[in-house]
Amino acid sequence: MNQGLIPTAEAVYKLIQELNKLPGIGPKSAQRLAYHLLRAPEEQAKLLADAILSVKQKTKLCSVCFNVADSDPCPLCRNDQRDRSKICVVEQPQDIVALEHTRIYNGLYHVLHGAISPTEGVGADDIKIKELMERLQGGSVSEVILATNPNLEGEQTAMYLNKLISPWAS
Repeated sequence: MNQGLIPTAEAVYKLIQELNKLPGIGPKSAQRLAYHLLRAPEEQAKLLADAILSVKQKTKLCSVCFNVADSDPCPLCRNDQRDRSKICVVEQPQDIVALEHTRIYNGLYHVLHGAISPTEGVGADDIKIKELMERLQGGSVSEVILATNPNLEGEQTAMYLNKLISPWAS
């Protein structure tokens, strides 16, 4: 509740508060976005609201690779032209988008949906490691590429996965 903390309408205050919860959006950016939406035509605001609802209602996680998709399995997992002997392990679905833009990699993916982070209370059981190991048990994968982020959590996750995968690779 605003309670006069910010001299604006309650609806604008609530919008600023919600926008501020988004990653990478601080208080000033949230305020800028809120006032932009306030000035924008109602149709533009409606299109944004519809797009937000649509992404929540119409997308799902692929049951194979855990990428965000409209269908299950996702188009990447269904594509017979992809090299099924390779799996590239990434932290988030947007990492797949970045790799696909390079047009270099033609294997499959596995999205962990996070990284091991003891400081954040995220352990190996909180991300899709068990599912990765289940995929590897099939025996058709000959190469696993660990493409975690180049930060402490990403490195910890890659080291943990390397230890898990090493006996399988021998």
